[in-house]
Amino acid sequence: MPDGSTSLSLTLHKAIADIAPSAWDGCGGEGNPFVSHAFLSAIEDSGSAGARTGWLPQHAVLRDGKGHVVAVAPMYAKSHSYGEYVFDHGWAHAFERAGGQYYPKLQIASPFSPVPGPRLLTRSVPPAALAEGLAQACAELGLSSAHVTFCTEAEWQALGEAGWLQRTGMQFHWQNAGYGDFEGFLAALNARKRKSIRRERRDAQNCGLEFVTLRGGDIGRRDWDAFYGFYTSTVDRKWGSAYLTRRFFTLLGERLGEKVVLMMARSPRGWEAGALNLMGADTLYGRNWGCRGEWPFLHFELCYYRAIAFAIEQGLARVEAGAQGEHKIQRGYLPQPTWSAHWIAHPALRRAVAEFLDQERAQKIAEMAALAEFSPFRHAGETD
Repeated sequence: MPDGSTSLSLTLHKAIADIAPSAWDGCGGEGNPFVSHAFLSAIEDSGSAGARTGWLPQHAVLRDGKGHVVAVAPMYAKSHSYGEYVFDHGWAHAFERAGGQYYPKLQIASPFSPVPGPRLLTRSVPPAALAEGLAQACAELGLSSAHVTFCTEAEWQALGEAGWLQRTGMQFHWQNAGYGDFEGFLAALNARKRKSIRRERRDAQNCGLEFVTLRGGDIGRRDWDAFYGFYTSTVDRKWGSAYLTRRFFTLLGERLGEKVVLMMARSPRGWEAGALNLMGADTLYGRNWGCRGEWPFLHFELCYYRAIAFAIEQGLARVEAGAQGEHKIQRGYLPQPTWSAHWIAHPALRRAVAEFLDQERAQKIAEMAALAEFSPFRHAGETD
């Protein structure tokens, strides 16, 4: 390896349990729960990531000459591209039509989680050292490619400098501008959007439901049973795959404790809807949601507005409400870039992907700029 780091050695592990939590989290820190040992072990121990779903753990561990863990990465061998939210199906189809073999590939990611955050978790070495090891592992295993998805911008830059192809995506995030309460947030919006949100919240809150926020040990088995039903019903409606097992949610609550925030709605007959969030050091991450009936604006209330109110109460800097959704803009969630990087072994495929990404990146930048024009926030000096 470069920079005199020849004593570094990379090993791959077929289970997160092979790596001590202190060693893993000593590299990853506690800022983002989706790359914590607790979250990844809940994913694996519940059978959510494994042979059943085609996410085979190959976690990367980089050690120095004394055997100390200096970097790790959550990595999986995959024979498909499902559950990633950064789509490369077109690359796979093109390569296979040309006689190549795209799968299996390596995916450096938090499974089933379109959540931006660190992916090259380092303690005392630069990300480039781990990136080089991952590319070498991919080559030695004879795989077509390695993909680091939803990484940080700093990692994206480092991977680009290391020769990886860079890709830009887009999500919609809410930023806390130091609001004292939800009304303070509304005051920053133009009058029309402020009125619209108040109406949506009024209609949702006047439909006979009680709203409850549960955290950590307050979430019991029956609560998780109900939420799992919401989760699977949403998957069924969207023609997706229920990757997450019922046991995953129990383990999540046990292992992440107060970082688990479950926002639920109930009627006299019981729970009617729920939204699952995880709380990081400065961010509330919205993940799964579902309901068993039709209620006006219930999705917006549980997933967006109550998340904003919670973030303000907790002094969090932002809410990230998952993938897609231009409808989030008028509710205060503005377009933000996301980052991924890709190592492609085959020269011709690499050139084709590089050309595609150059065009796509320019399109994404233009799209974000255009969407930002629909911001509901008042411009400087603007009055109602």
